[in-house]
Amino acid sequence: MIFSGLAEKLQDTLKKLSGKGKLNDKDVETALREVKLALLEADVNYKVVKNLISRIKKRAVGQEVMESLTPAQQVVKIVNEELTNLMGGEQSEVDISSEPPTLIMLVGLQGSGKTTTAGKLSKMFKKQGKNPLLVAGDIYRPAAIKQLQILGDRLEVPVFSMGDKQNPVDIIKAGLSKAKTAGHDIVILDTAGRLHIDEEMMEELKEIKNETDPDEILLVVDSMTGQDAVNVSEKFDKSLGINGVILTKLDGDARGGAALSVKAVTGKPIKFIGTGEKLDNFEPFHPDRMSNRILGMGDVLSLIEKAEESIDKEKAAELEKRLKNNQFTFDDFLDQLEQLRDMGPLDQIMGMLPGMGNMKQLKNLQVDEKQLDHIEAIINSMTKEERNDPDVINGSRRKRIATGSGTSIQEVNRLLKQYRQTKKMIKKFNSGKSKGLMGNMNLPF
Repeated sequence: MIFSGLAEKLQDTLKKLSGKGKLNDKDVETALREVKLALLEADVNYKVVKNLISRIKKRAVGQEVMESLTPAQQVVKIVNEELTNLMGGEQSEVDISSEPPTLIMLVGLQGSGKTTTAGKLSKMFKKQGKNPLLVAGDIYRPAAIKQLQILGDRLEVPVFSMGDKQNPVDIIKAGLSKAKTAGHDIVILDTAGRLHIDEEMMEELKEIKNETDPDEILLVVDSMTGQDAVNVSEKFDKSLGINGVILTKLDGDARGGAALSVKAVTGKPIKFIGTGEKLDNFEPFHPDRMSNRILGMGDVLSLIEKAEESIDKEKAAELEKRLKNNQFTFDDFLDQLEQLRDMGPLDQIMGMLPGMGNMKQLKNLQVDEKQLDHIEAIINSMTKEERNDPDVINGSRRKRIATGSGTSIQEVNRLLKQYRQTKKMIKKFNSGKSKGLMGNMNLPF
């Protein structure tokens, strides 16, 4: 889960308060001291932490809490609101030009993930009905242009390039001209980075800015670098004047220092976050939803949006009909598994469910993507007859399926058992005897 270390400590601290019927100033002071330590250990900027705790304390020791019927919940509410405000308060969207095309200039250090982010951003806009064009403006890094072209081919998004011998400003001007004639309403520019901030890089970026007047300059930073990401954001903003930040590799960031500090330190909002290696692992940044995730309250809105993007509506309607007739085959099982995986890493999906944000619960679930690989391999090793009627799978067939899928007979038996339990659950659900799907569900991991 994103920010797992920080989330676990904050949730444990605030949970201690919920065990108390009434709160006094000392209870609140003790809890806030632990919140402060958790934030500092998460590499959040010291001044940011100091100001945040001061604001929470001012509200938490007043009548707002002490006269509440549920003081502990009121403290959690205050912490949630202040964390949300710290990260920007509300979503900051891309400024779309009234006269197409909108030019989005991506900047950042080498290794921050600019090129991949350009691809992810183009895919997101394409889903929204836009017609993006990628422009290869990094003429220095070996294979940067080729990488962008490969991404463009995979996404079916055109890439404009003039090779690595032309001036970046000329490339971008030509790219904008191409976008206008070809009807592209979004132009995403991948610029060159360096291993560190230097005057030569900044001068080139300033020249590009002055000559092309981009609608958005978005800084791409690696969230796992913590306070370094915040320092880089500050320097780029002072030299270039950025409009916002894109945090990459947030799925590997157990601390969260960059996400919690960047807006307060630079005044620039986080606009998007990268949450994994896949091109779908990219989403707009919602401060309120992220605060909910950190405090274990779930993120139902993001979960619904992911489901709507990933689930095939025609297949879902067909499956619903089949389930009502108690028809459920291994092909259906496989379809559901693939759509679940399309939604993103399973630990992130589980962390979006209210009540499942608690890190200890997620650890107990032992979400293992490899087990899903094994399930897919087992089902793909079955014949059509076996998928439709698993009752025909005898001992010799189980052995053949295990050998064909590179798994064990025990794993095949376990999957068959899960399948039968799922069918029983569907039958019970259709008969009206079910206590709810989640109460009966045997998750395949």
